[in-house]
Amino acid sequence: MEFPILSLMLAVPLAAAIACLFLGAQSARMLALGATLFDLALGILLWANYDIGGAQWQFTERAEIFAGFSYALGIDGIALMLIMLSVFLMPICILASWDAITKRVGEYMAAFLLMEVLMIGVFAAQDMFLFYIFFEAGLIPMYLIIGVWGGDNRIYASYKFFLYTLLGSVLMLIAMMWMVNEAGTTDIPTLLNYDFPAGAQTWLWLAFFASFAVKMPMWPVHTWLPDAHVQAPTAGSVILAGVLLKLGGYGFIRFSLPMFPEASAQFAWLVFGLSMVAVVYTSLIALVQHDMKKLIAYSSVAHMAIVTAGLFAFNVQGIEGAMMVMLGHGLVSGALFLCVGVIYDRLHTREIDRYGGLSINMPKYALFFLLFTMASVGLPGTSNFVGEFLALAGLYKVSTLVTLVCTTGIILGAAYMLYLYRRVAFGEQKNADAAAMLDLNAREWIMLAPIAAAVLWMGVYPESFLAPMRQDIAALETRMARAAPEGDSQLKIGAPKEHNANFVAAAHEAEGAH
Repeated sequence: MEFPILSLMLAVPLAAAIACLFLGAQSARMLALGATLFDLALGILLWANYDIGGAQWQFTERAEIFAGFSYALGIDGIALMLIMLSVFLMPICILASWDAITKRVGEYMAAFLLMEVLMIGVFAAQDMFLFYIFFEAGLIPMYLIIGVWGGDNRIYASYKFFLYTLLGSVLMLIAMMWMVNEAGTTDIPTLLNYDFPAGAQTWLWLAFFASFAVKMPMWPVHTWLPDAHVQAPTAGSVILAGVLLKLGGYGFIRFSLPMFPEASAQFAWLVFGLSMVAVVYTSLIALVQHDMKKLIAYSSVAHMAIVTAGLFAFNVQGIEGAMMVMLGHGLVSGALFLCVGVIYDRLHTREIDRYGGLSINMPKYALFFLLFTMASVGLPGTSNFVGEFLALAGLYKVSTLVTLVCTTGIILGAAYMLYLYRRVAFGEQKNADAAAMLDLNAREWIMLAPIAAAVLWMGVYPESFLAPMRQDIAALETRMARAAPEGDSQLKIGAPKEHNANFVAAAHEAEGAH
């Protein structure tokens, strides 16, 4: 394409954000919706013109700002899919806030538009320091969204969110400065193929891990997430679960795994251990929640644990599965928070016991809620099934134990999600105010129907999402293969390295022939 589409995708919401600060409430809503829909159209254009099987980096733009820092943008298939997730959810977030937000509407819309700029910037940045600026600046609008428009305990939740995520990122900045000094460049595509000393990789990996683990969030640094979700407005929870949690996974794919493969192999079992604890522990906590938002928040931690386990399986299936789980979870968790927001707007409570029997007076709502509940459980034909199946298949090649524990998380997920649905949608209508609630209106239909269609599309025809990423995931796996850890199901632990190297080579040859 001839024009700089990535810069345009950044410029449109940024200009709209500035304009919203000077407009009235209704005008700000209309402008924010128009800007996000325009970015969605640009995203569809980007996807339509992406050359599958072409150059790894496409739509590249570069301008030297000063020595050692460039305005450099470009995407591969992985970044493309995450950008599409961002621009797809953003207009839905604006619609979700249409009636719910009544104070400081212009500033609220500006914060969301700025969030969109920063999310797209993270996925499109090709300069390391530009990535860091976008990555860290995303804290600011979400901090404001929680702190200004959140619930009663919003100040505590916003400070906790900000401090947790900022602390780890300071270590990442120090590591980046060392890397640039060592490699002599800030260009991410160049750094992806640079071989850092094995001894230094350990410290660099830990510094990046401190940031990405909090963003995911991994156990035990996940405690900021339930508080942030509970206090955030509905649209804040949607974008936090839908996209912001994926920044940590994207960081592992873009930095930790390809740049520090030896250290990633060295710490793979640490990641597996934390992931196993997270899957079981947070699923059990979700089972006993009384607040719907907290239950979904803890389920997000369990799903993200499957992502980290899949990424560190060091094979194509694991990484493809992790990416599909991220995309599927972005849709499904966002939709579940929207479903909570729909009934919260009517009754102003998230207590599960205050509802019951909603399928009687809200059948359309109950149908959407059922679809998203089944997708969260991983029902075949929905988005999450594809990702979880691929991630567990890749994980099984490395460890039967880790696969078994992560699979119990899916079983527990079915328990807490079906338990939630039964208490909300079925049973006796004990509360007259809940029984009197009206079914979905036109705005809520427009919010939920596109996500439902995307969830089914991804479940029925996942190849359309996998195809743009396949070449980039294969390149990542090739980069990581030299350091692949020995697993208890694929490789013989304790065998000579020559044996395992021959085994991996033969497996790759057989896979290629297949």
